[in-house]
Amino acid sequence: MEMLLFLAAAAAIAIVVGILYVVLSEAVVKFFGQVSFLEFITGTTWTPTFDNPQYGIAPLLTGTFMSTLVALSVAVPLGLLVAVYLSEFASTRMRETIKPTLELLAAVPTVVYGYFALLFVTPLLQQALRPLGIELPGFNLLSAGLVMGLMIIPYIASLSEDAMRAVPNAMRDGSSAMGATRLETAFRVVFPAAVSGIVGAVILGMSRAVGETMIVVVAGGQQPVIVTSPTQQGATVTAFIAQVALGDIPYGTLEYSSIFAAGLALLLLTLVFNFIAFALQRRFREAY
Repeated sequence: MEMLLFLAAAAAIAIVVGILYVVLSEAVVKFFGQVSFLEFITGTTWTPTFDNPQYGIAPLLTGTFMSTLVALSVAVPLGLLVAVYLSEFASTRMRETIKPTLELLAAVPTVVYGYFALLFVTPLLQQALRPLGIELPGFNLLSAGLVMGLMIIPYIASLSEDAMRAVPNAMRDGSSAMGATRLETAFRVVFPAAVSGIVGAVILGMSRAVGETMIVVVAGGQQPVIVTSPTQQGATVTAFIAQVALGDIPYGTLEYSSIFAAGLALLLLTLVFNFIAFALQRRFREAY
């Protein structure tokens, strides 16, 4: 049994090593062997399939950051408020009803979210913003980001609620004994005590938003331009990978290898987020 468990753990490590090998071999050897790394990180034009190809990753990164920022602006406040309610105010019966229902949102296929954003949220936003003089295009990162935020609420809410419920009840009782209300106890005692787990939940939701594909492909557009506003359409790293992988680009060409370079940038970005989460968790972790 011990050997079986060891092989299971080793398999997980082997899979990660295999993924890194594939991405690095395709990106470093085949792509960066022909394209300057300096051009890749400083260029502002991404047109790998044009007659005069250019490989500046900035347009894809700005689209990724913008959609993620919109998603987090929705998911973080709503997810944390839901977590506070479930942990501190909801009855046991209410919690057992709301939490599984909320987690069902994570089971909905992302392509369904994409068409929901395109066919429902976008027309709604167009009607709401038109009186303000803002003409929202049919494909935009605002609606894609909003729906992406709804999608990652279960991740943030569920993990944050677990972290808050792990706080000992003695801390709640001590706060109440000092005259604090339940709301004050929730935000001034329980929330700070669970902040390491909450930070981990937020970073996990951020990583999920960064890696989302179908919502931004369907509703966000696939035009690789520098994005300065969520009302623009734009392409993300994952949208470009999906576009090329499902297209007619021949295998082994430089254009095909560009998806591995984009994937490497996305992988490094996600690793940075996870290292930040790990550092914050170690910095603020409380032991009870």
